[in-house]
Amino acid sequence: QVQLVDSGGGLVQAGGSLRLSCAASGRTFIPYAVGWFRQAPGKEREFVAAISRLGRTTYYADSVKGRFTISRDNTVYLQMNSLKPEDTAVYYCATDRETAAFYTQKKYDYGYWGQGTQVTVSS
Repeated sequence: QVQLVDSGGGLVQAGGSLRLSCAASGRTFIPYAVGWFRQAPGKEREFVAAISRLGRTTYYADSVKGRFTISRDNTVYLQMNSLKPEDTAVYYCATDRETAAFYTQKKYDYGYWGQGTQVTVSS
């Protein structure tokens, strides 16, 4: 069992930046690959970025490439730059002991989720 706590959301103007964090409650670090997903009102939860267990490999959705950076130490971060109004959503970090989740980037393959943190980008 892994309990994730994600944080760092807020209200920012278009073009601004935010950094989201994802940590494991009761643990020093998250021992698996970690993904970030987001869900806007009325839309499906979609993949944003993922990082491997040791942080050597990353994946990004096309919509955030060049603007978002995922990294990790004992915490997993999502640095979001050049934010756009269409980035507005609730952002969730997720993990799973099965490495397949990292490669499929599908939300159904992730078994453990944070509670979500709201990101609002104003135009």
